Amino acid sequence: MHEMSLAEGVLQLVEETARREGAKRVKLVVLEIGRLSSVAPEALRFCFDMVVHGSLADGAALEMVDVPGEGWCPSCAVAVPMAELYGSCPACGGHHVRVTGGRDMRVREIEIE
Repeated sequence: MHEMSLAEGVLQLVEETARREGAKRVKLVVLEIGRLSSVAPEALRFCFDMVVHGSLADGAALEMVDVPGEGWCPSCAVAVPMAELYGSCPACGGHHVRVTGGRDMRVREIEIE
């Protein structure tokens, strides 16, 4: 389960930021998770709750924002929504769609005190 290492990485980033800002604790972490990122949000939530125990983020709320998949079809020169990494273009049916969005996960915001 790679969500555990992702949760540990998020915690490391959040704690470094909180310490740099002189925070006593982290109250909220907002993550953007792309639909094409291969991240299971509920597994990530479970892992996050486990790794924050005893940290500056212990008890912090985790908010996850869903980012839709997007692609570019060179055959018909249009931006298209993507539900899967290797899907076909909904406009022309071609299979050369390049992913342009929804593949990443990033910390969008943290709230500290």
